[in-house]
Order: sequence, then structure tokens, then C-alpha cells
Amino acid sequence: MRAALLAATTSAVLLAPVPVGAAGASGAPTVRCPRVPSSASRPPRPSPPPAVPEQRVVGGAALDTAGLVVPAGVAAPPKVTATSWLVADLDSGQVLGGCGPHEYGTPASVQKLLLAATMLPKLDPTQTVTVTDADMNIEPGSSAVGLVAGGRYTIETIWLGLLLNSGNEAANALARLGSGTDSAAGVRAMNEQAHHLGALQTHAVTPSGLDGKGQFTSAYDLALIARACFAQPTFRRYALTRQASIPVQPAQRTKGFQIQNENQLIYRYPGALGGKTGYTDLARHTYVGAAERGGRRLVVTLLGAESAPVRGWEQGAALLDWGFTVPRDAAVGRLVEPGELTATPSAAPSALAAPGAPRPAAASGPARTGSGWLWSVIAVSAATVVALSGGLLWRRRRRMA
Repeated sequence: MRAALLAATTSAVLLAPVPVGAAGASGAPTVRCPRVPSSASRPPRPSPPPAVPEQRVVGGAALDTAGLVVPAGVAAPPKVTATSWLVADLDSGQVLGGCGPHEYGTPASVQKLLLAATMLPKLDPTQTVTVTDADMNIEPGSSAVGLVAGGRYTIETIWLGLLLNSGNEAANALARLGSGTDSAAGVRAMNEQAHHLGALQTHAVTPSGLDGKGQFTSAYDLALIARACFAQPTFRRYALTRQASIPVQPAQRTKGFQIQNENQLIYRYPGALGGKTGYTDLARHTYVGAAERGGRRLVVTLLGAESAPVRGWEQGAALLDWGFTVPRDAAVGRLVEPGELTATPSAAPSALAAPGAPRPAAASGPARTGSGWLWSVIAVSAATVVALSGGLLWRRRRRMA
């Protein structure tokens, strides 16, 4: 099936990046990701769902690797503890490099970005709403911002509680409010949005990212989701908000209090645009961050990191630094556009753009063609996408943001 897909979507031979490549895409040996050895004891990882070859080439055949993929001739990326990561250009959509970009991972609280991408356009931030008992149904000991059942808050306050303090009760409330029924319907809307964005390896079970059976994502998918978030001015404002007030609730006899943004990138990285942290025992540390330098906006996503020797946001910062050194015309793939993979085959953008030829509007900027190598990108139609089936046996543990 994969051979048929490639034959149907491109009219030229796909050449893998050199010197590093993907065994699945080119037959070249998989190059190990630069990784810091971790002394942390990791819990047993759940078995991922079966790999779907068509999904592993979304964005380009070179991205089909469990190892490192970077443009030829660029400096080596820094060593990190993350099991997978990706760096991409928010504006052009070019993927600058990654480690196992299509490997399955557990999202933890970076899943709240999918909630934001889904519900931000649907909710009036000025509306005042009431938090319900069902919204407060979160795992004991997990991350909460401090909302109370029966309390009345503006939707903007709840968003800030979600994005600054990773409130799981805030996630439940926003999923419920955005769907118009309950949080379960909100999760279904999140999965529909993920599919629309082209994040075909993402499946949400909880709106907050608390672990659940069959919940997964990939570094590539997180970049698609983050790009959709940063396209929204309201999200960009929230992501850079340093502190916010949670108002007093007289009827519940609770005092007002201040919350601070937990993403250290916005305080300590010049040009930071914001992002989201995440952690559960199962997922370990996950992170999404974005920054701007010299008129160029990059996003980094990482999964399965440990906090030693440096924390997740610092690993993200190091990868952003590396990304800004990659030439603007260098890429190993691209982020597909919203709706591109669900369009009819005749409406899908061209799978191949030759050097100097006009590129379709949905495609990224020009790809580097130095050393005689041709870079190509693939558009996968919905007809070739194989539905994911089955579930993962996830072990339920105490989770935190």
C-alpha cells in the first residue's frame, strides 16, 4: 500500500537527506539521535499502536525514521534526553530537523494545546460561566488551578488557568463549554480537529492530557497543533501572559489569588513566544515552545524527556538555538496545512515542487537543493489513511502537569 501511495503522489524519485536518513524512507541506516544518557528510572512504556506507513510519511518521506533527520551540511543538534523531538518554522511550515518525528509518544499536558486549537475559536472570552461538579472530576494530586464547583469565572480566566497553571479542572470546563454538552463531547471534537490539522497519529482520551487508554501523539503532530494555536492572536496573548488573577468566590467562601505562567521560556529566552509544559509519570516531561529571532518564528516539540541534567524547557531552548542556525532554505520536510489531508485527491496540493517551480499555496518555503539533492514533500489523501484501531494498555498512575 505504501508503494502505491508513493507512486500516486509523486512523479519523481524521493531522495533522502544526506548524511543522515531514515531506514524506512531510503534504506540508509538509521542514525541515532543525540541523546544524553538518563539515570532516571522510567516506568514501563505502553505498547504503541501498530505503525501506519502512510502516516509516517506525512510531511515528507525523510521523516519516516526512528532516528535523527537533519539537512545535509548543518551543525549537529544538541544532545537532549527527549525520546523524540522536532523543530519547524511556524510561518513557512518547513521542518528543520527532528528525532523520530513520527514515533508515538504520550502527551501529558501539552495535549491542552489541542484543546486550545479546538475550542478557542468557539468560546467568547468575556462570557461568565459556572464551574460544575463534573468539571472538578480530576485525579487526586494532579495539576489544578484552584477553580471551585459553583464558582463563576470568565472564560478568559479559565483559559489562563489552563495555559499558565495547567489546570485539569479548567480543561474539563473548557471541553464541556466548547462542545455544548460535556467534556467527552469536547474530546471527540478535539480528535476531529486533530484529524483536520493532519495530526493523524494523535488520539485524545482526556481533555487535559491526564493519561488514558489509547492516548498518544507524535512530535510532528504536536508541531501541527502548536502551529494552529500560534495562528490565533488570543492564544499568543495568553501564552505570553506572566500572571493572572483568579477572582474571589463569595458563595463558596474562597479568596482570590494570583497565578503565574509556569513556562520558564517566556522569562529566560529572548524572543520567546510561549508554549506549554507537561508531565506525568508515564509520559515523563513533554514540552512545546516557540520563539522569534531575526523575523523568523520557530517551534520546538519534544516528548519523553527527563528533567536532568536540564529541564524540558531548557532542552527546547537548546533545540531552538540550533534551529535558528539552520539556513532558511534548508529543510527535511514540511508541516501539512489544515484540511490538506482530508481534501479530495483532486484538491490536494502537488506532492512535488521542483527547484525554481512555483510551489502550491499549502506548501512550505523552498527546500534546500545543495549538493545536487532534491527535496520533496508528500500530500496524503484521506483515501489512503488507514484508521487506527485497537487501544493501548496504559497503566494509570498519579499524574501531574
